[in-house]
Amino acid sequence: MSSSVKLFRDQKYHELKEQCIQQKQLFEDPEFPASDESIFYQSAPPRKVEWKRPKDICEDPRLFVNGISSHDLHQGILGNCWFVAACSCLALRKTLWQQVIPDVNEQEWDPKNPEKYAGIFRFRFWCFGEWTEVVVDDLLPTMDGKLIYCHSNMKNEFWNALLEKAYAKLAGCYEALDGGSAADAIVDFTGAVAESVDLVQGKYGEIISEQMKLFEDLMKVHKRGGLISCYIAASSSRTSEVETEMGLIIGHAYSVTAIRKLRLGERAIFSFNAEKLFMIRLRNPWGKREWNGAWSDNSEEWKKVSDSERKSLGLTLDNDGEFWMTFEDWCKNFTDVDICRIVNTSYFSIHKTWEKKMMHGAWAKNSEPLLNRSGGCFDNKETFLQNPQYIFDVKKPEDKVLVSLQQEDRRKYKKEGKGDSIPIGFEIFKVEDNRSYRLHKLTVQERVATSPYINTRTVFLRRILKQGRYILIPTTYHPGIITEFILRLFTDVPSKLRELKADKPRITCWSLLCGYPRRVTQVKIYSAEGLQKQDRSADDCLSGADPYVLIKCENQTMRSPVQHDTTSAIFNTQVIFYRKNIDSPIIVQLWNSNVFCDQFLGQAVLAASPCDPRDQQTLQLRGTGSGEAAEVPGRITIKVFSSDDLVEL
Repeated sequence: MSSSVKLFRDQKYHELKEQCIQQKQLFEDPEFPASDESIFYQSAPPRKVEWKRPKDICEDPRLFVNGISSHDLHQGILGNCWFVAACSCLALRKTLWQQVIPDVNEQEWDPKNPEKYAGIFRFRFWCFGEWTEVVVDDLLPTMDGKLIYCHSNMKNEFWNALLEKAYAKLAGCYEALDGGSAADAIVDFTGAVAESVDLVQGKYGEIISEQMKLFEDLMKVHKRGGLISCYIAASSSRTSEVETEMGLIIGHAYSVTAIRKLRLGERAIFSFNAEKLFMIRLRNPWGKREWNGAWSDNSEEWKKVSDSERKSLGLTLDNDGEFWMTFEDWCKNFTDVDICRIVNTSYFSIHKTWEKKMMHGAWAKNSEPLLNRSGGCFDNKETFLQNPQYIFDVKKPEDKVLVSLQQEDRRKYKKEGKGDSIPIGFEIFKVEDNRSYRLHKLTVQERVATSPYINTRTVFLRRILKQGRYILIPTTYHPGIITEFILRLFTDVPSKLRELKADKPRITCWSLLCGYPRRVTQVKIYSAEGLQKQDRSADDCLSGADPYVLIKCENQTMRSPVQHDTTSAIFNTQVIFYRKNIDSPIIVQLWNSNVFCDQFLGQAVLAASPCDPRDQQTLQLRGTGSGEAAEVPGRITIKVFSSDDLVEL
């Protein structure tokens, strides 16, 4: 991974470390100095902060003591429970934390060779689509000789405090971490795809079937290395940081550390005569204050579970902030869950693999409509299509598509009072099968998906889409806003995601020889009905047909998928042509698909001029031949748009 890692502020860890060792000095980071500006931009700590190195805080400092654990972390005076919850999740996955904390053995204190210690550490974060290495010194903020921010329950363990310092450096200062989303931190640790689920809106506490679907989904995510956190949203009736009757803290991020099905009762030889419970284990970043309802640490319910089962669940009776609860109670007591999926793109895996495409883009303002790329959401009818547009293909009859739109991290702007995320979202349209230029007007295109519009860093959507070509339009909610984004698309087979930049065909030297388009025409074939039966059934009777459409324009031919065993077919096929010879008609033909030789069923010939009706129309099929060809069985329903302005459609 090292070859593709970006260096934050261009600081080279090995060079800086070697320089300090040669000069026999401990590293002091000029890019994030041990001063007030690195602590806060607005709210100063209650007392003066002293910056101390680990060797001045304790004896025998270590990066890790007895490995890494979700119990290592305790939140300090900063309101960044979300960051601590994300670290707790990270600590559960060795392959993930080793990406964030590289070369652990090389970075660890070596008491036998103290001269090799330079007071410098490095951490890696997935920042806006690329892994970024952040270097920090080991000077940490303290009061009365104790760490005031994130710290371990072991006084001489410092991985979490140093990781927090590196993350604060990325954000500009420690105070910039006050308030945030655990999902954002997990994405920064892993490059995962974040999805937020509103448990209240989805009625997961009421509808058991939805509850079970969510349980199975979360269990699958957890088993496959994903990270999950949850919280109770503060509201007018629920004040943040207040404890509920059941011991849960409002507005506080909890990490999910286990999801299990628990059986109660005796196990027979071939079957279970047992009650099955769906259980979830959480951890409070404070390292104390736990759920006190059913299945809490000291509740009566645990008497139904054998000692060996308790041991396999890792049940402890300490007030360590970790506790079990039933999934039903969890759905009823928490309001939101953030699911961070580690999407599998490896071809060498027993689990489902995904094809991934990632694009960097930006919303940019321009007074020229064709150059403007900040048109706002779909409600802004005049400017909506003046946004970046991305085209992709669904090759299978149906494919599950995952879309993640992420705006740049705005925490770094908190010092300027502009740290809030911008409301963003996106729309997906099914478009013409051969579209290669930007969309300028919505006519026959089908709006198939709309994401939520919300002021979070990431917006996520899952959809099953049918075969065809699609345009995805990421937008800010309001027009005229300038910022960058990354778009990630995951499909089962390659999607060829790419940005549409050109508005119309380019004029080249070949245009002078071969001509340049003078007219653009869109055709949508909705359906065909009354077709003649073609296929023979087992008793040798004509039963149905397997029709498909060919749409011909000049030297181009587009073909629809075959519809099987029907004389009334639904096609919903769209095409667009840039026409050089405007006197040459567009021909729509119906064919019957056969094993050896396809059979012509009839056609419609369209002049497709700008003055032709733009309404949906049903046309009688005719045979081939010059002049008015004879009618044949069947009718076709279409809509045609033509314009001599190549950027109208």
